[in-house]
Formats: sequence, C-alpha cells, structure tokens
Amino acid sequence: MCGIVGIVSSEPVNQQVYDSLLLLQHRGQDSTGIATVDGDRFHMVKANGQVREAYRTRDMRQLLGNVGLGHVRYATRGSAAREEEAQPFYVGAPYGIILVHNGNLTNTRELTAELFNVDRRHLNTHSDTELLLNVLANELQAGITGLQLDDEQVFDAVARVHERVEGSYAAIAMIAGYGLLAFRDPFGIRPLVLGRRKAENGQDEWVVASESLVLESGGYEIVRDVEPGEAIMISPDGSMKSRQCAAARKLVPCAFEYIYLARPDSVLDGISVYDARLRLGDVLAEEIAEQLQGVDVDVVMPIPDSARPSAMQVAQKLGIEYREGFFKNRYVGRTFIMPGQAVRKKSVRQKLNAMSTEFAGKNVLIVDDSIVRGTTSREIVEMARTAGAKSVIFASAAPPVIYPHVYGINMPTRSELIAHGRTPAEIAEGLGADHLIYLSVEGMNRAILEGQDHVTELEQSCFTGEYIAGNVDEEYLSWVEATQES
Repeated sequence: MCGIVGIVSSEPVNQQVYDSLLLLQHRGQDSTGIATVDGDRFHMVKANGQVREAYRTRDMRQLLGNVGLGHVRYATRGSAAREEEAQPFYVGAPYGIILVHNGNLTNTRELTAELFNVDRRHLNTHSDTELLLNVLANELQAGITGLQLDDEQVFDAVARVHERVEGSYAAIAMIAGYGLLAFRDPFGIRPLVLGRRKAENGQDEWVVASESLVLESGGYEIVRDVEPGEAIMISPDGSMKSRQCAAARKLVPCAFEYIYLARPDSVLDGISVYDARLRLGDVLAEEIAEQLQGVDVDVVMPIPDSARPSAMQVAQKLGIEYREGFFKNRYVGRTFIMPGQAVRKKSVRQKLNAMSTEFAGKNVLIVDDSIVRGTTSREIVEMARTAGAKSVIFASAAPPVIYPHVYGINMPTRSELIAHGRTPAEIAEGLGADHLIYLSVEGMNRAILEGQDHVTELEQSCFTGEYIAGNVDEEYLSWVEATQES
C-alpha cells in the first residue's frame, strides 16, 4: 500500500503535490518523493520519513514545472530503510521517464530474468516499481516508429505492459517533453481516481490520485475512477486522451481499502469508504447478537480511528452505550504500517492510552477494523484489563486474515498471521480476550457492496486464499516467505 498523485497544472505544481501527499500520508510513512518536469528537464527530491520531515524550502524551490507527481511509501517489497528504494524511479530512455506505483507485482522473478537476459536492462534495487518502470520503458522503446512520440504508441506500450506484468499496480509516470501517463492493472485492485478543474486562463487542470479526498481538497471535480486496464495520457497543455489497453479486464478492488487502508472521507470505485464502514458495523452487530447470546456487555468502544464508524453502528444496533475509552496520540503513525513487530508493539502503547474511568468494573466490547498479526490487539486487551475492565470482548469488522496478501499490503507470511491455523477460541486465548467475534466473509461482501452495482466482486485473498491475479500458488507463497526481509 502506497499513496500516489500526479498533477498537470497551469502554474507551478510543487506545492500542490506536497499538499496532496500530506493528505495521503496515512497510506505510507516509510519514505516520500516528489518529481516535476520543466520542459524536458526533470527535478526530483526523495527521502526517508514522512512528508513534513522530508522536504525543506530549498527542496521545494528546485522542483520547477507545471507537471509533477509524488509518492508516500509503505514498503511491501525491498527494504523500508534504503533511501535508494524510495519512489519515484527514473530511467533515461526513451525520452526520460519517471514513475510512481502503488501495488505489488507477483511475477518479479520472471520479469527480473527477462529484463537482464532479453531486454538488457540493469536494475539497481529490489523494488518492483523499478521493474515496472523498466518494462514500460522497454515496451515504449520497442514501439517507437518515428521521431515524435504519439498517444497511440504510449497506449500500445501500456497494452504490452499488461501482457507481461502480473499482480496489482496503479501507476503514474511523466515522460519528458510529452506529459503525464496514468494506468491501472486489469483487475483494478489498487485505486486510482481522476479529477479536473478549470484554471483562470481556461486551461483544464488534471489530477490522478489514490483517493478522492485529494481531488476534493484541491477543488477538483471528480471525473471518474481510472478503469481497470485503462491508460490516460495528459499533455502539459491540459488535453487528455484515454484508451482501454487490456484485452481482458474485470473490476475487483481490494476489500482492505474499505476496511482499513483508505481514509473514511474518500470514495473509491463509487463506494463511500465511510458508508461501507457503517454497513460493516451493521452486519457485525447482527453476528455479535447471534454469537453472544446471554453474554453481558456494558459498553461498546472503538479502536480509533478507522474502527469508529463500525463501532458506532454496533452500539446503535445492539442498544448498548457507546463510549470512547482509548485516547489516541495523533503524533504517532499508523501502527499496522510500521516496519517490524518490535516497533509496532512499542508504538501501540505510545499511540493509545486507556482511560480507567471508562473501563473500571465494566464488561467491554472493543471493536477494531481487523486483526492481522495480533500485536496491536493483544496490547489493547491488556491495556483494557489494566484499566479495570471486568471482561473484554473483542470484535473484528473484518473476517479472519488467514492467508498472505500479495497485492500491496505488508502481510506476506503465514507465520505472522495470528488467525492462520488457529480457531477463534485459540485466537481469543492468544489475545487474552474473554470472547472473540469475527465478521464473516459473506457479511463483509454484503456490507461493502450494498447499494450499488458497479462493483460486484472484491479482492479478498487474505480471507479466502483465492488469488485473482498472477500465478499465486504454494510455491510462490513459500518463495515470498523465504525471501522476506526482517
């Protein structure tokens, strides 16, 4: 999971890209990068850390030009500590291309061999974004027939990228002297939204971003989501063209975007994230009522912030008092996307504080958006008991995460997933909870997909083990686990 943005403006774009990355910070806090193009000259700054820490005034001054893109990284491939693996990535030919990418490629072994043995291209990192960039550059180079590049040559190159690349990818690239390119994998697993506004000089200004909140904050009209397999080309003067570049495509967005990853004020593929989380709470309440008959519950409490809408609905549906028992330190990042178990465990205590006045002597139902490794949940249950809770019931507004996620979320090994190979009773014991309730897969699908017919299926491999993109089998999962960096 990462956050990406690309902007074509009628004025210098550096501050707009910076502001957009601040809005996408929740999608990655390992590193960040901004690149702009001024005529045919690129300018780029990237660094480890969060957006507010990474850029100085001197950095912003060198980011010249009216076309730019940016990235916030949550490492799922390669090392989070290596600054050279921060995005964007650059290649000098053809023309010069800079690219950012959100997602995870699943045929990296094959692509790495092809790029070296057939395409004769050098890779300097273990990042799959560098792989994607070089595949795009190679296919674009192979399709150039004259001195001038045209849209159809770019779209043909993206079509060949779709044929070679497997996995999930929402990508934005700048081609020197030509414009901004955006494209999405044939399943649309990772989100990408297109927006437009009219400049004072009458020029159309464009933005493509991981979430719609970037568009709304910048005063852009939401045009639509980039379609699965589609490529969009925007020239520096604001003219836009698009083409469907995948022979076969089907919209199957990632369920975890609605459960946890995206901000609640975003709309992805026509589904409001906030409304989806409310409905997840409605269905969870039904399943809690069925499973906890005869169990006393005094209060419902959320784990802030992403679980709050679901917890509010659980309390309302069950007729139980809703209380905020955990106070959140907003200066600590999202613990799920922090690298390493030790860091996550330490950060839970720094991030949350349990107020004893809300817990003492009460049977507490705690609602979280999901349970992945169990690190955060275990610490939270212990904090509730220390604060005086009489009993602790833990509920997840997502099904058990049993299988690795290979499409851009950092849960690649089965051994780190607390639900893998364990029953709910065993998981509850591991967490120290008196009872544990998971939302069912059927309930999750019903909640997220309700009220619309544009999206009919969700990417939910981490719950079901059914992988829709790439040849993800036991051999591949074992290879990922064996090569995963600590």
